[in-house]
Amino acid sequence: MDAQTLINILFGLTAFFGGMWVRGIADSMKELKRADAELADKVQGIEILVAGKYVQREELKAMSDALFRKLDRIELKLDSKQDKVHGGQ
Repeated sequence: MDAQTLINILFGLTAFFGGMWVRGIADSMKELKRADAELADKVQGIEILVAGKYVQREELKAMSDALFRKLDRIELKLDSKQDKVHGGQ
């Protein structure tokens, strides 16, 4: 076996194993892209779900108006009680 044949065999083995390594990396990249696409779909689904669960501005305004009406009624009742307590002295 002469030197040229040995160099050709070593070069061939290096190219073979280098090709296998590059193919493994390419397969890993494909798997990562597929997993990334799945995660992006899941996140999009969660965003849609969360966006649908927010309190709408009109609902919040109606709830706050009702709350303030109740607080005003409580304040009036407290004021009338205070007048009775101080008016009798």
